[in-house]
Amino acid sequence: MNAPIGIFDSGIGGLTVANAISGVLPREQLIYFGDTAHLPYGDKSKELVRHYSEKITDYLIHDKGCKAVVIACNTASSAAYEFLRDKYRGVVPIISVIDPIIEAIVEDDTIHHVGLIATKATIASGVYQEKLQRRKPDIRYAPLATPLLVPMIEEGFHNNNISHALIHNYLQNEALSHIDALILGCTHYIIVRKEIDEFYGGQVKLFDSTHIVANKLKKILEKEGLLSEGRLKNDEFLLSDYTEAFAKTARMFYGHEIKLVRKDIWNE
Repeated sequence: MNAPIGIFDSGIGGLTVANAISGVLPREQLIYFGDTAHLPYGDKSKELVRHYSEKITDYLIHDKGCKAVVIACNTASSAAYEFLRDKYRGVVPIISVIDPIIEAIVEDDTIHHVGLIATKATIASGVYQEKLQRRKPDIRYAPLATPLLVPMIEEGFHNNNISHALIHNYLQNEALSHIDALILGCTHYIIVRKEIDEFYGGQVKLFDSTHIVANKLKKILEKEGLLSEGRLKNDEFLLSDYTEAFAKTARMFYGHEIKLVRKDIWNE
């Protein structure tokens, strides 16, 4: 089915997910929407985040003709996934960045003690803990809010002394001692995944939403008969607000230059 895949995030961190999807599904056209006018979602109410998410999803499906929508944001996934999944059941698949990670951990019998690093909002939502304990009741769960990692990464501090010191400070927290696996519960964290892996000497399994979500999406499209035969149009990268700072950071998250276009869906 030659229709685009929609991907949205509160900003541009979700471009890490978009990049992974592009690699796994190179024949698919992607339409990315970053709601930079309203970021961060982490300090908004659940109701407001759901409102934003519904508006963006409606735009991607009805205006852009997307055949599937990926919620490339942990906060939006926790606040709006079930609502959007139910609203569009039988219409288009909705994929969160949380559930594919939960599935991967549940299926791995070697994991007994899992840590989670994420923003304060994601930790406070309890969504990972609730889903893990429901699917795998005997697993031990250790959450830790790491609020300084996002601004650090967005300011370009990674693979240097500053990022090294901050990451070590967080990961040395007693809460994360003796873990078998660590969930990187923010799309930004893929930028510092290598540093995190080096801290653990490769002895802790790391789970992030990039390739796990991309492969989950591929399976869903295959099952539903929705794979494209070939790309007909170029990818689109839309932001609800645009600044040069966003453009600079976008290159870091996506891995190469992309054309960002401002699209205000709120005042149309």
